Amino acid sequence: MSAPVSIRDVAAHAGVSVGTVSNVLNRPEIVARHTRDRVNAAIKTLGFVRNESARQLRAGRSRTIGLVVLDVANPFFTDMARGVEDEASMAGLSVILCNSDEQKSRETRYLELLEEHRVQGVLITPVGEADERLARLQERGTPVVLVDSRSRSGGQCSVSVDDVLGGDVAVSHLIEGGHARIAFVGGPVGLRQVADRRDGAVQALVRAGGSASDLLILETAALNVAEGQSAGRQIASMAAPSRPTAVFCANDLLALGVLQEMTRQTISVPDEMAIVGYDDIEFAAAAAVPLTSVRQPRQELGRTAAQLLMDETNGSGRHKHRQVVFEPELEIRRSSQPSAARALRPSSAAV
Repeated sequence: MSAPVSIRDVAAHAGVSVGTVSNVLNRPEIVARHTRDRVNAAIKTLGFVRNESARQLRAGRSRTIGLVVLDVANPFFTDMARGVEDEASMAGLSVILCNSDEQKSRETRYLELLEEHRVQGVLITPVGEADERLARLQERGTPVVLVDSRSRSGGQCSVSVDDVLGGDVAVSHLIEGGHARIAFVGGPVGLRQVADRRDGAVQALVRAGGSASDLLILETAALNVAEGQSAGRQIASMAAPSRPTAVFCANDLLALGVLQEMTRQTISVPDEMAIVGYDDIEFAAAAAVPLTSVRQPRQELGRTAAQLLMDETNGSGRHKHRQVVFEPELEIRRSSQPSAARALRPSSAAV
């Protein structure tokens, strides 16, 4: 394999100095037209590709930002990343996407890698609460913005959704549908988003006259379809008189897994089991039984986070941290719509 063409090769081929080639690449307006044409012809003939990374590192600042998400296989994060990329692209920036896979050790390695690459800043959905690692990153000059997670200390900008409200809205909808036995499927509970959605579910039950103990909690190891299927098997194995009649899942992947298992166990959705998910990913509406879901503004989360990050990197010390919180909305579909029989039950059937 031959060595890459260097700027010196271009200069020799065009019969000019290395400095002239550099000026053509970086400040072409100061180079005479005929000289510029000669250098560009040499670049084309030799197939020269500039080393942008080296140039940026010499300048001490890259034209990239880092995005660290919990699970790149989750369509919620894919859509969020699209919003980040759209906003960054308009500013002439590139995005390095990193998947922590909900592992703190992996998240730490990616943060170190991004700092080594001198990224302009980092957008991150952290595993657990934001901690001293992010504070140290900021202290060394790398701005950090939390995405789909709230900054409890106010030490970073953050963009999030009111997940307590989202959990409340979801379970209130189920209670209004006549459901008294409701399960919550989600985990790990160390994720703030999961804990908030569960707390919102409890809040709805208490307001309806019940208590926290009325909510059957099935904690999962992850937020994916396989874990949803496993939770679905647990629910299906319960005796029908005591089995929940409704399930609220911490995200749509879990809900789709529960739905698949209910179908496999011939438990009718929604007549025997109502299901509500969270995120309203594209697959929710396309499921065999269209899934009711709490909608988050996925791309808007990404765009807003990128805007806050660029505002901080270009703020020249005038930047003030902001905590942007969006309100979720419930998209009601077939998976939770009560059958005629359930709809006729008296309201006292609710918790």
